[in-house]
Amino acid sequence: MNSKRFVFVIEDLYGGGAQKSLINTAEGLRQRGHKVTVFILRDLIEHRLPPELEVINLALVNGVTKAISNVLVEKWQAWRIARAIRRLAPDVVLSCSCDKITRHLDHPNLWFWVKSNMLASRYTPKAKAKAKAKLQRFYNGRKVIGCSQGVVEGLLQDAELTPERILAIYNPYEREGFVRMAAEPADLPAGEYLINVGTFEHRKRHDRLLRAYRASGVQTPLLLLGKGKPEEEARVRELIGELGLTSRVILPGYQTNPYPYIKHAKALILTSDGEGLPRVLIESLFLGTPIVSVDCPSGPKEILSGELAAFLVPLQDEAALADAIARMDAAPVTITADYYQPFLAESVLPQFEALSLVERV
Repeated sequence: MNSKRFVFVIEDLYGGGAQKSLINTAEGLRQRGHKVTVFILRDLIEHRLPPELEVINLALVNGVTKAISNVLVEKWQAWRIARAIRRLAPDVVLSCSCDKITRHLDHPNLWFWVKSNMLASRYTPKAKAKAKAKLQRFYNGRKVIGCSQGVVEGLLQDAELTPERILAIYNPYEREGFVRMAAEPADLPAGEYLINVGTFEHRKRHDRLLRAYRASGVQTPLLLLGKGKPEEEARVRELIGELGLTSRVILPGYQTNPYPYIKHAKALILTSDGEGLPRVLIESLFLGTPIVSVDCPSGPKEILSGELAAFLVPLQDEAALADAIARMDAAPVTITADYYQPFLAESVLPQFEALSLVERV
């Protein structure tokens, strides 16, 4: 493909998964010969940036704009973004995590990159209705990318979205970096263990995990890798005690490099109520670690293919989860490249390149 001009717009590059995915995509496209610019709206960068990736701070979000945030402020911010975009004349513009502002843009090939299933994490009818109205306000009549087919289905079915066009494109990954980080020294548990990686928050459902782990009857220790608000972590610790699991559950605290722990685990277990496309499942496959997961919206059923499909269980069925844990503990699935091939950059980036070929209306 001939060189194209891509522009990404995101509020900031703090240490989140959406930000990391954007950096990986932008740098991947640059390495494939395209001209790429990332516009951020405030000077907050926590990720390590590739040295040749152009990142420009437009300085449009600050304490003042947040304090007086309204549609007029959003339109002024969008006008400034549009002016910066016009100077570059890009073939494709991708907005991520700042759609409240960029919804006011009218570039003919503007795509809104949605990273999660918002409705999956709203538990009350009122909250769901509010989220649904927001999604329709932002994305009806627009071009939309969901990071998984599950996110796309949620937007179309649950949010009843009517986009101009909608596509599912996975986040691109380079496996080598994870393998390299997994080889670094770490204070690993002695012997075999199972692992769960996730923030201590209600959505991750550590309560479901711990009850199913206990019901499974397995004696392989369970390692919980993550951090959260003190009250959330306290609740997890209290439940561990109530279930009589103190001697079998390991809490090593937050680790800046979780990959040695994932690589050496017997299996990884995910029990969340909702996800977008769970990075930790894909990273686990890269490192040869099999996975057990609930079929939450969205992503796991797109990741657990082949033999792993037998270890995808209904979201609310703790008995099935316990059985899957026991089966995996007894006979772990061997992970081959076929499991993670769809998520590699070489498979994903051509789909982003094809956005430049979309007919402009």
